[in-house]
Amino acid sequence: MRYEGFEVLSFDCYGTLIDWETGLLAALAPWRARVGAAADDEPFLAAFARHETAVQQARPGAPYPEILAAVLDGIAGEHGAPASRQERAAFAASVGDWPPFADSAEALAALKRRFRLCILSNVDRASFARSARRLGTAFDHVFTAEDIGTYKPDPHNFRFMMEALAEGGVAPERMLHVAQSLYHDHAPAQAAGLKSVWIDRRAGRPGGATAPAPGARWDARFETLAAFAAAACG
Repeated sequence: MRYEGFEVLSFDCYGTLIDWETGLLAALAPWRARVGAAADDEPFLAAFARHETAVQQARPGAPYPEILAAVLDGIAGEHGAPASRQERAAFAASVGDWPPFADSAEALAALKRRFRLCILSNVDRASFARSARRLGTAFDHVFTAEDIGTYKPDPHNFRFMMEALAEGGVAPERMLHVAQSLYHDHAPAQAAGLKSVWIDRRAGRPGGATAPAPGARWDARFETLAAFAAAACG
């Protein structure tokens, strides 16, 4: 794939730049320890994917901290061990504590020298602002679910971003979407007519905190953001 024709790289943040699975598991740890939940992490990531998808579809206008609290309620309900008010509040506020991937800051700095960088994220502005400080990059455009009123993979999110960038003179063929989630990002990005690059952070391992997306397509695949940055800037 050739990258010199692109002007703007749009990124999913959580799962692509921020290690949300590590962050989610750390935020779940106090409740799991209190109730003696199983040691295997994968079922909890799968449960998160199920409940997040259902809650976002049912409450597309809800702020992301409320989504997280409802997801914890769903996971806890499966185990017959309701979360406390303090556990719900801590989980809802945990986004800014989730760590970046080790290569994110350096790769973004390299890409920033060549492209305009954009965020299209399923969180609220305040949560993303805390993550942005961890990434150390000044993004040129930030579009959150709070701004848009719906959650990816709703096609409206990609239309909103593309229309906003088009108002600044960026044609769709000069936009490239970079993301980990086939469900939240690649399927709707490709349906909207955008090229996309899959950052396969799980390196082919199925499951995780993202709903499946059979048949999703992408134009290039890398296992790390560093590898993508080397190819795009080389």
